[in-house]
Amino acid sequence: MAMNPRIRRLMADYQKIQEEFTGSPVVKVEPIGTSNPPDLYKVTYKVPGIALNHATKGIEIINEHVAEIHLTASYPRIKPKCVLKTPIWHPNFGNYICIGDHWAAGETLVDVIVQIGDMIQYKSYNPKSPLNAKAAVWSNRNGNLFPIGNINLLSPEPELEIEIELEEAVPTATQNNDDFEITFN
Repeated sequence: MAMNPRIRRLMADYQKIQEEFTGSPVVKVEPIGTSNPPDLYKVTYKVPGIALNHATKGIEIINEHVAEIHLTASYPRIKPKCVLKTPIWHPNFGNYICIGDHWAAGETLVDVIVQIGDMIQYKSYNPKSPLNAKAAVWSNRNGNLFPIGNINLLSPEPELEIEIELEEAVPTATQNNDDFEITFN
């Protein structure tokens, strides 16, 4: 029996987020509910973002944010419904998260998770298409503060081990009083 394209996509997204974020110190992705494959996720970000402090009428740095991402019945043709569950002061966050005006079905759930994390850190924001007009005005006036964080959400690529053989220039260390000198022979 052939699997429908949406289920195949949900399975691929679930596998990819496990590969990318399992063990991550900055992003925790948890399926919500019993759907298999999952179509609703809770994503916890440990990155700096800004929230409005209503008591002081100022802003403060918040280092943990929680989002819910719902992959609707129309996903991937239609972008996911994303909502931030924790306070934030950002032009593109309101009752939902504006993950862009243009959506391509080839974008993955990993792409969406990274995009939201970059937005929280103000590595990405669009004051020209705001959900929060006051935050848009504020971000235009305070662009010199951004980004708030510069944390890469994806695990770094493994380093390649490269062996280089130098036939003529071999470093040797010689001691000269209290200093060490590196020379090439």
